[in-house]
Amino acid sequence: MMATLAHQSIAEALAATGAEVLSDADSLDFYAHDIFSRGADLAAVVRPHTKQQLADAVGAATRAGHAVAPRGGGMSYTGGYTQTEPGTVLVDTGALDRIVEVNEEDTYVTVEAGCTWAKLYEHLQPLGLRTPMWGTLSGLKAVIGGGMSQNAIFWGTGRHGTAVESCLALEVVLADGTLMDVGAPFARPYGPDMVGLFLADTGALGIKAEITLKLVREAEANAYASFAFDSRDQLLATASQIERMGLASEVFGFDPHLNAIRMKRDSLASDAKQLVGMMRKQGGILKGLKEGARVALAGRDFLKDANYSLHVLAEGRSQNAADTDIKAARQIALAEGGREVENTIPKIIRANPFGPLNSILGPGGERWGPIHGLLPHSKAATFCNALDELFADEAERMNTHGIHYGILFAAVGGAGMVVEPCLYWPDAANPLIEQTMEAGHRARVPVLDSNAPAWKAVQAIKLRIVNLFYEHGASHFQIGRTYRYRDSLDPRADALLLAIKRELDPDGRMNPGSLGLD
Repeated sequence: MMATLAHQSIAEALAATGAEVLSDADSLDFYAHDIFSRGADLAAVVRPHTKQQLADAVGAATRAGHAVAPRGGGMSYTGGYTQTEPGTVLVDTGALDRIVEVNEEDTYVTVEAGCTWAKLYEHLQPLGLRTPMWGTLSGLKAVIGGGMSQNAIFWGTGRHGTAVESCLALEVVLADGTLMDVGAPFARPYGPDMVGLFLADTGALGIKAEITLKLVREAEANAYASFAFDSRDQLLATASQIERMGLASEVFGFDPHLNAIRMKRDSLASDAKQLVGMMRKQGGILKGLKEGARVALAGRDFLKDANYSLHVLAEGRSQNAADTDIKAARQIALAEGGREVENTIPKIIRANPFGPLNSILGPGGERWGPIHGLLPHSKAATFCNALDELFADEAERMNTHGIHYGILFAAVGGAGMVVEPCLYWPDAANPLIEQTMEAGHRARVPVLDSNAPAWKAVQAIKLRIVNLFYEHGASHFQIGRTYRYRDSLDPRADALLLAIKRELDPDGRMNPGSLGLD
């Protein structure tokens, strides 16, 4: 009874700010989940529609003794907003989705934190503009505030690096409800980089209200290539050299297990919506029809004999420039022992950059749990060999519980190689997954029962992989409550981080536990 009264009290205080408040049991249960797991029970969910409502709601919650945590599109799988202690007020920034300003002369755009990557891209496209890193594959749901808090990669990453490298300035809400500006909209940094303090922090230091990003011209032309390799070392060597030479806007690959999962799950050419999008992207009716026919003929069998596959996307101010980069990438791949295959995958995903998020379940209805690390090019192969040994050691447990895996690789401009092993296991989907998937696709995917023994095994295997990344000196995106960030810090750097946290959040109310800051 006391807990119910307390929840009613905080809900009333939040409602007084003018923000929308959710306190019913179903909503609180839904928002307690991320893609991977469920956190502790929430006291309330608040959905502000203005940045002032956001600031007022944060202040009201913390004055009442509640912790607060930001949630963007909910696409986290590392505990970025799920809580370890009950009673937190979760801030859903999804209603803060305005595009505030597009400044073409000074080449920046300011958006509210809940604006999705897809919405911004569609708004800028008629202007021939975009941000350097311009979204994640989950950008239909994932928001820009989340991309700044978690850091993120994919579109533009091969050349421009991660999401936070595109950020110029922020307006942030601190734990006491203060709105604070950091950075200048036309240049970063000016003096010590205070913008950087609030980037990749998983919401541990403040909640993003507005974000200002660089603008660049949209590419005039695109070119694509895909390659098959017999060994992982060939794939890694090729991807690394392509990144170092700056040839690709995106370069990513799959191991044999992930190739098999993708071929089983995706209809590729037979998906009419994706095929139409790809044909439109080619420009010109005849060219579009010819490209569509090639893709349709290739079907899903073009990788059936591939051990490892690598996909390269290049862009330029002219078709000749894009083709020249792809030609150079092709020479590298062939010299490393690769063979060129149909470039269906890069063509289709580039034409449909923010597709439906149906891959958050496996093709048999299995749960999906990615674990990733960013490694220097020189250490990626060594780590992968150690990962092979880990999976060999876990084979009996994985076979017992029906757990399998696939591995994604992606090169990050100026940084190195992402290695992302994804675990799949038979288990029931959670409410977030059910709401995120397209209803038609969900109806075609088996519904599985809850499987506590498999879930326990997956958690143990995931922890081993996280520790293996740490042992090999990897860094991570969306650190959340998963990766060993503070363990990796120099002691003086860790002390500085704690001092910053105390200054900005003396009572520890801002997303406690994120970044390992309890």
